[in-house]
Amino acid sequence: MTWIALKMLVGDRAKFVGIVIGLTFAAALIMQQGSIFCGLMMRTCAQISDIKGADLWVMDPSVRFVDDVKPMLESNLQRVRGVDGVKWAVPLYKGNGRAKLVFSPADMKARTYPAEQLEADRRAPHGPPSNPFTKVLDFLVPGIESPPAPPARWHDTDLINVIEQVIVLGVDDSSMVGAPERNPMIGPTPDGKPNGKLLVGDLEDLRRPDSIIVDRVGLRKLFPGCHLDEPFESPRETDEAYLERLRRFVAAAPEIEMNDHRAILVGVCEATRTFQSNPVAYTLYSRARQYLPMERKVLSFILVQTADGPDGTKIPPAVVAERIQEQTGLGARTSENFMYRTIKYYLVYTGIPINFGITVFLGFLVGTAIAGQTFYNFTIENLKQFGALKAMGASNLRIVGMILLQAATAGLLGYGIGVGLSTLFGLRVATGWHGQPAELAYLTPWQLLPTTAAAIIAICVLASLISVQRVIRLEPAIVFRS
Repeated sequence: MTWIALKMLVGDRAKFVGIVIGLTFAAALIMQQGSIFCGLMMRTCAQISDIKGADLWVMDPSVRFVDDVKPMLESNLQRVRGVDGVKWAVPLYKGNGRAKLVFSPADMKARTYPAEQLEADRRAPHGPPSNPFTKVLDFLVPGIESPPAPPARWHDTDLINVIEQVIVLGVDDSSMVGAPERNPMIGPTPDGKPNGKLLVGDLEDLRRPDSIIVDRVGLRKLFPGCHLDEPFESPRETDEAYLERLRRFVAAAPEIEMNDHRAILVGVCEATRTFQSNPVAYTLYSRARQYLPMERKVLSFILVQTADGPDGTKIPPAVVAERIQEQTGLGARTSENFMYRTIKYYLVYTGIPINFGITVFLGFLVGTAIAGQTFYNFTIENLKQFGALKAMGASNLRIVGMILLQAATAGLLGYGIGVGLSTLFGLRVATGWHGQPAELAYLTPWQLLPTTAAAIIAICVLASLISVQRVIRLEPAIVFRS
């Protein structure tokens, strides 16, 4: 019977392909939209995932998410250090700065581009930034002006004036906990996450006066027109040549005015893209305070690592967090807890889950409609065969088993192809240089695979139920009568 059921399924290739395409479309859409949703949510807590080595984040108890900074008195740092179970505690500043700089893109290109690339850039057309979506918008609504490029200086048109919002992270002056890691390895970690490594420069460079380190993708906004966020495609630039070009650029970079204070670019790091896509600038905690207006409270967070207990094992961070809350009145959360707290805030106070949920539901609905309709027609056209089998003694249970086997086979194929296509899309479109995330946020946690499988099973069950009713009510005599 199993062989007969499979022969009936693939006998009509057009309908078989139609069923598989419907299930493939549903699986791919659920996986793709789910991955984009997860990737977008992870960007909301990019700074938490990038900072390694700390077990706990201590903050004002009213902080709701990582960008909801409520400054504390610096004396709280000593209070936290005095809590039993705290191995070390260091300050972390997180805030926004306004970066201003004046530079000549043509001069920077001449000083950093290879001669071959400089000639190719001279011949290439230059216009406002665009993509396929802006071209469609220009076609539908002609006359819309593109966002203006940074204005040129009135006395020298070769110079442009850039003003950009920057996320400033001030790390501890002595330990530099929270700064990009020193490991020169480029690319994702073995578990596929961005590693936040330092690409150009050294952490010790942060001890130089007025120094800052900026993330690689953020350079695109600070230095427009210099093509610093990725290697050249034509002529193709090797990774080594790209890093060397970044080093030359850092050496020649102009001074930056950060909140009316001097800042000098000394390094480039890899950092997880943020939800607002603003450049991320690392500097020392004491220097970050200089960028701020005079305030009584400047301490954003305290990073804590827990000590070992009397038995030599590490004290659970949750235990130390409870002690900190009881003794200081501050909020203390593990990194994982703080990440999920931030994600939960965006889920509650933004319309992101509703928008993505509707898209996923539409994928489920369309997949059910296509697969259900095709599967129903397929069963109806095979009523004679099912009737003949019933006339030969096959029970209703056996016939239902054959239909479920056909649905399971089509569902397995559709699920596999859909997940494969979605994964291929993620690898090709959402992965940038050396596996780093591209503009499209895309993250596929393992939980999404069984969720998609459950949705496909539900579609197959629904499609089978529609078909089974006709087969169960079928009288075998009708087949021979016709």
